Amino acid sequence: MKKILLALALIAGTTFTTFAQTKSDGGKFSIGFEAGLPTGDIHHFYGSVLGGSLKYELPIAPSTYFTVSAGYNSFQAKGILKDIDGSSFGAVPVKAGIKYYIEQGFFAEGQVGAAFFTGDASGTAFAYSPGIGYTFAQGLELGVRYEGWSKDGTIGQAGLRIAYRF
Repeated sequence: MKKILLALALIAGTTFTTFAQTKSDGGKFSIGFEAGLPTGDIHHFYGSVLGGSLKYELPIAPSTYFTVSAGYNSFQAKGILKDIDGSSFGAVPVKAGIKYYIEQGFFAEGQVGAAFFTGDASGTAFAYSPGIGYTFAQGLELGVRYEGWSKDGTIGQAGLRIAYRF
């Protein structure tokens, strides 16, 4: 699994630098705040997800962008789990995907990659996240998505991202 992820990262990096050298005016960065609600059985133990992310969008065709993103998500414990040790757990999702602008500012996107768990929760999971959103002319972007991390079961969240594009 680690060799596959390394290969994907190298391909994405090579693609990114190749396009960056040939297209100097088309790419966009965005930095955003993320909030979510855990789904599935994990919602019994964790009440919310908070985090941030950095994303780069590279045009590859009309209305279509190749995306690369990385961030940090912290699942906030609730109930008895919070009373025991106040624990939460975090992960660093690193993903690549496609973003397609349907009409004006409305878009749909899908990303896949890996989530690297931090702290006591070690390991790596396969990450996937389909979503929709809207990009405003002033650089603000709002998006909603489902994000799942699969490793011996699935950890999921319904998430919201508020970002500034530049």
